[in-house]
Amino acid sequence: MDRKKCGNSGLELPLMGVGCWSFGGGNYWGDQDQRDVDSVVRRALEIDCNYFDTAEAYNDGASEESLGRALKGIREKAIIGTKISPSNTAPNTLRLHCEASLKRLQTDYIDLYMIHWPIHAHSIGHFTKDESLINNPPSVPKAFETLMKLKEEGKIKNIGLSNHGVRQTIEALETGTEIIVNELPYSLLMRAIEFEILPFCREKNIGIIGYMPLMQGLLSGKYSNPDEVPPMRTRTRHFSGKRPNSRHGEDGEEKLTFDTIAQIRDLAKDYDIHTTHLSLAWCKANPAITCVLVGARNVSQLEDNLAGVSLSLDDNIVSRLNNITKNLQGRLGTSPDYYENRLLGRAL
Repeated sequence: MDRKKCGNSGLELPLMGVGCWSFGGGNYWGDQDQRDVDSVVRRALEIDCNYFDTAEAYNDGASEESLGRALKGIREKAIIGTKISPSNTAPNTLRLHCEASLKRLQTDYIDLYMIHWPIHAHSIGHFTKDESLINNPPSVPKAFETLMKLKEEGKIKNIGLSNHGVRQTIEALETGTEIIVNELPYSLLMRAIEFEILPFCREKNIGIIGYMPLMQGLLSGKYSNPDEVPPMRTRTRHFSGKRPNSRHGEDGEEKLTFDTIAQIRDLAKDYDIHTTHLSLAWCKANPAITCVLVGARNVSQLEDNLAGVSLSLDDNIVSRLNNITKNLQGRLGTSPDYYENRLLGRAL
């Protein structure tokens, strides 16, 4: 497994990381057998795919607990990344939540600790109903001051961001904190970061962990129209704002999205490559991407994902994929928060 260095830190991530959102089971992904989690973690370590990405918000902490159980006795072989919700970033609260994550993960330290979404009222409102907290968000400088203290104490080794736009990343850097990564959505159907965020992170030597490279199954080739997609996965601007649980309020780009998927599928057939593998290989081909983060509920899925990330595409195929998805990229806009209206995104 090839590895890339994150910024100026000593942390190197494998080209493919394991997304742990499904671990522990929950309403979004359904039940998850711990035996499968154990097998995925062991096999991932065998192939040197040793970055595991979770968050305190994933399944209300059950993801961290599940990962901690799977890594018991072999923790030193793994790189653990977890995320704290923006609603929990006031100094004392942040410290308590970091320590709670450490306990759930059964570890003395976290390799990469990230703020899950920017610290502002809009983001916080997605994590709490506490109006006093929403109306008086935690201080960004104090939050990062606390993170740096936790790093000095050895409880966290590196500090990162998740879902932060350029302005918010600048705000974090101005605190004097060394930010080594920004975790952001990136796929053939989600290219918003290419406009501003990705070039900025490259300029500042900040690594990029790309999540949702298969857009929760849309790029697996198993859905031919939007009505076949599970409702909880139709909330992005790719879909009509009239669909259940959608909050972006836009018309969406359903026809263009599925026309684009059809063209990607046709190209995959031309080269006798599975759509999943083609999509993952395209993400990996971007030199600005440090790690491609892919979920795996069992060993079969893990190894299938590995086949895609291990595939190298020639420049012609990459160019053709870029052209196929360029119109959709432009229509969806520059905001990487695909769940919100493009003018009201949390990462602007």
